[in-house]
Amino acid sequence: MRSGNTGPLVVANALVRYYDQVRDSFAEMQRDSSAVAGHDVGRHLPAPAPALTAYLAASDIAVADLGEYHGRRLRLLDLMRNARTRTTKTFPSLLIVARAAEHVRRTGERVMIVTPSSGNKATALRDAVLTAHRTGLATPDELSIMVVVPAASRGKMWASPLDEDDAARQANPVAVYPGTDTDRVKALARSMVDRCAADLHEKHGVRLWYTLDLANYRVADTVRALVEHDHLPAAEARLHVHAVSSAFGLLGHDLGVRRLAAAGHAPTPSRYLLVQHLDTSDMVLSLRFGSTAREAMPAYRFDAATGHYRQDDDPHFPSVTASVTENLDPTFYTRNPTTSPEMNALIGKQGGDGIVVSRYECLHRYPALREMLAPTGYVLPAEPADLREWSLVMALTGILNAIDRDLVREPDVLVHGSGSYGVADFSPIPAEHVQTAADVDGLAEIVYAALERETVR
Repeated sequence: MRSGNTGPLVVANALVRYYDQVRDSFAEMQRDSSAVAGHDVGRHLPAPAPALTAYLAASDIAVADLGEYHGRRLRLLDLMRNARTRTTKTFPSLLIVARAAEHVRRTGERVMIVTPSSGNKATALRDAVLTAHRTGLATPDELSIMVVVPAASRGKMWASPLDEDDAARQANPVAVYPGTDTDRVKALARSMVDRCAADLHEKHGVRLWYTLDLANYRVADTVRALVEHDHLPAAEARLHVHAVSSAFGLLGHDLGVRRLAAAGHAPTPSRYLLVQHLDTSDMVLSLRFGSTAREAMPAYRFDAATGHYRQDDDPHFPSVTASVTENLDPTFYTRNPTTSPEMNALIGKQGGDGIVVSRYECLHRYPALREMLAPTGYVLPAEPADLREWSLVMALTGILNAIDRDLVREPDVLVHGSGSYGVADFSPIPAEHVQTAADVDGLAEIVYAALERETVR
């Protein structure tokens, strides 16, 4: 492996830099079936203004050289530069909250954002709401947020000024679902909004907005393609590598590429490599076999000498793992993602592949990855045990494994750095600052208590 010698190129405040293109994308976007009828806040973004520029200041993107590996040129698209989140969820979250604030300005209605999350989306949306309060885009009385996360992800929730005092905690509740079916938080949050939105609007004048809508994320991620087009050299084709749960980021990148082509540009053709872990490898299974049934996975053999499971039948899956159902990171919790058919068709048409990685493989690569990343300015924790977000390490391990296993033909590779943080980067939200909700009734109690308290206050 040969390291690059240049520092990262930083595109400051990318959402402001490409604001016109983002607004145009929203103007063309149609509601899809995942929107909650009658309770969306619309597609309007605020007009450019100094307060908006300050609000969007966390949207820097960097491009960094990672050197060469077996003849492939590797680069990093760094989407993790917001020190208050360290994930790409900053970009859609800023636009979601900006739309909510614009709805408040246009209508005078209060808005409470509701979102299920495995942790990172919740942290980013809460950070965007707080930033809206601090920059004057909306006041705490006008805009609040409720998030629903599985118990396995509570340790990934960043503490925030939104939970520092009793009034802020009540107005912006964090609900924890105690069940083991982590993906159930989506159905619970959606059902609560379906049940309660009309009544809360009538009683309290508050619009509940369920934001887990692919369109809300796809538009924000078009800026990835715009940065690539403006700041990376043209190539015959480029392989985009991403650790994915539902691949919202890659679908957004593809939308950006298509919009560039429609505007008369000639963007570099894109191919996509999906990287997943064993617990939720559904997108790779779907891509490879047309089904998410785990029976299609290779047969692992227990090696008593090492205490690990091994297989050498399918290079798309880990050769060594401690568990065939290993949950490397609860960030990746979606089963049977609705985006799989679209992603399968995209890769089938344009090229790409999927690969699954294990913790063993990530740990084996970890020292080399620290060296690879050093010139970019991003430093992985010295101890892997201190890492709390594995997306970047998974993506890098996936592409290096794919190259070693001869699954990659493209000489030009862009790794989407979608998330990485360690114990030194944040303080987890204290257990006493969250509320438990095992079902829709529990969520309804929390949201009514939050909004009734706000009305009294």
